[in-house]
Amino acid sequence: MKENISKPLRTYGRSKGKPLSPNQKLLMKKEYPKIDISKLVIEAKNPLINIKGEVWLEIGFGGAEHILWQAKNNPDVTIIGVEPFLNGVAKAVKGVVDQGLRNILLYRGDARDVINLLPDNSLNRVFILFPDPWQKKRHNKRRLINEKLLSDLYRVIEKEGTLRFGSDITDYVDWVLTRIKSHNGFEWRVSERKDWMERSTDWPETRYLAKALEEGRQGHFFDFIKF
Repeated sequence: MKENISKPLRTYGRSKGKPLSPNQKLLMKKEYPKIDISKLVIEAKNPLINIKGEVWLEIGFGGAEHILWQAKNNPDVTIIGVEPFLNGVAKAVKGVVDQGLRNILLYRGDARDVINLLPDNSLNRVFILFPDPWQKKRHNKRRLINEKLLSDLYRVIEKEGTLRFGSDITDYVDWVLTRIKSHNGFEWRVSERKDWMERSTDWPETRYLAKALEEGRQGHFFDFIKF
């Protein structure tokens, strides 16, 4: 049965946590505007207008460990990070400053605001790592990955580009694999079980994943290739 996607639902929970520290507030005031693309989004302009080279997108970067690692290890790639949670954005800004990174752009809000403005075939990689599973059945409709999002991502990812997905919730894994198969625009190139049960060397462990493993949940790691 087709999902009701006529009206986009909120796909994330709270947008604020504990109050920011004075240092975080200062960084958000002085440094965040330098890498914030909100103005372009508000003006409905292409966020990639002045960017050359490969562009990656991380949707929901949480504590920012992954996006900071990728930016540091791929200095020639521009990475756009989208995260609605203020505290996560503050952590990303601090990491950018502390590590002297020059290849991260941020947007605090709904990733669909950014995706809708991107040109066709403009992204080389998209990361959706351990998104909110919305485990109660009545909340499943709020899951980020649905038919509409997959179609939108298919449009903006280049041919042979990668959609990387991770989850420690088996039901969500099944949900995504069902929709990937139904979409029929992405290939899942695997040959054995370890291909999705073990992280690749360019997939750093985050605190969230470490906590999941400590609590007995198994991580699942997927690369879907647009064809």
